[in-house]
Amino acid sequence: MKKIAVSILVFAAMLTASEHVSAQWVVFDPSNFVENMLTELHTLTQIENQVLQLQNQAQMLLNQAKNLQGLNFTSLARLEATFSTTEQLLDQAQGITFDLTATQQQLARVYPAAYGSSVTRSQLDADELTRWSSSLDALDTAMEVQAQAKQNLPSDESVLADVLTRSSSAVGALQAIQATNELLALRVRQVMQSQQIAISQDRATALEDARIIEAEARARAVRSQFMTSSTSYTPQAVDLSGP
Repeated sequence: MKKIAVSILVFAAMLTASEHVSAQWVVFDPSNFVENMLTELHTLTQIENQVLQLQNQAQMLLNQAKNLQGLNFTSLARLEATFSTTEQLLDQAQGITFDLTATQQQLARVYPAAYGSSVTRSQLDADELTRWSSSLDALDTAMEVQAQAKQNLPSDESVLADVLTRSSSAVGALQAIQATNELLALRVRQVMQSQQIAISQDRATALEDARIIEAEARARAVRSQFMTSSTSYTPQAVDLSGP
């Protein structure tokens, strides 16, 4: 565009210089010609600027379209599947359940604060066996949850690899945000799995502590029955020499 403007100005100057020489041959107004050419040049410049503006607007629209382009990927199904594996183990737990109402009822029945005087020896033995079984079941559940968490690691690694791959190739803001959300979802699932492990471990520890405390309560009940005034004890001679 600059070269064209310079050429026009040079041509106009040549015409002006020759005006007096060739005026008798052609009726020509050099100043009007120059003015018209400058007007055309100005118009051309405006058009060029408008074209550049349109190109910039088109590029801006393309960038906005990229920013609105979705990731077309979700790891939700895989995350839910791995989470449900440990959740099922907790739901299938034997002994003292994870239901609040049922737990309160079982604790009141099998882990009483104290035994009454009418309790029988067979009932004491049955409760002790139930408590021992509950502690064993809780330990089994805790170990199963830990083992399942270990088996979930390959799935987590696969999800992480897929999300990072799509994050690195994200072409817009929306895809980058969605990739970040996928990573956050993976992290949340891992935190929830850690909570499941902690719950199962703490449950096993609590039941074992309760069993030890109840063993003392059982011992007091047995001793109380043995030391009643109605209990008679007659020493007997013991022959250690054999028949």
